Amino acid sequence: MFLSGTLRLPCRTAATMRFLDLTLPTAVENLALDEALLLEAEAGRGGEVLRLWEWPAPVVVLGAGGVVQDDVDEAACTADGVSVLRRSSGGGTVLLGRGCLCYSLVLAYDRAPGLDQIRASYRWIFERMQEVFARLLPGVEPAGISDLAVAGRKFSGNAQQRKRHHFLHHGTLLHDFDLALLPRYLRSPKRQPDYREQRRHEDFLMNVPCSVRELKARLREVWQADEEMTTWPEEMVRRLVAEQYTTEEWIQRR
Repeated sequence: MFLSGTLRLPCRTAATMRFLDLTLPTAVENLALDEALLLEAEAGRGGEVLRLWEWPAPVVVLGAGGVVQDDVDEAACTADGVSVLRRSSGGGTVLLGRGCLCYSLVLAYDRAPGLDQIRASYRWIFERMQEVFARLLPGVEPAGISDLAVAGRKFSGNAQQRKRHHFLHHGTLLHDFDLALLPRYLRSPKRQPDYREQRRHEDFLMNVPCSVRELKARLREVWQADEEMTTWPEEMVRRLVAEQYTTEEWIQRR
């Protein structure tokens, strides 16, 4: 659900952001946990969170509006046992796997002016993501609507899901990913940002020369995620997995 752009909230002094470095046992549970953290915050039972996770094997994840037949080589996925899943946020279809760190932010709109606006929120978040890489990789800049790139090569795709008071912003950070896997499982997207210039996946994307340990430390530092989370919404994750994320109606809905 996207806001119309009419909401104007006063800025507040940001509360402590919590930190969760947690990869659950199945890929679908990890997708459900991102949404569960947003729903918990919206219900007043949670708050702002920085979560990090990384899946060890290839898995295709469509955005909420993605079309399986357009985006995915289903025959290759079936042959190799690669699952095709769908997340709750927008954006394009991605291939996750070893060497792709996923980061998730649950933020309140009143943390800063403009967060109720989609494009302004991307700008605000990307300014901080540039701080993450300031010492690790000079030259990082926003590209297209929702990417981070260096010299025209993308290493981070991002997407959002929005509620009334909070939103989920999550993205990928390629640091040691096998780019040769991309054309096997993903078709070339029909809609492409201008800066891609019709390049193949492996020519358009890149890994950042940073260790995952460095990335995690810098993300936590820049986002001031000082408070360790000791619990997470397990029951909500189970419900979302059973009722939504594993159903064919959800995965094939477009």
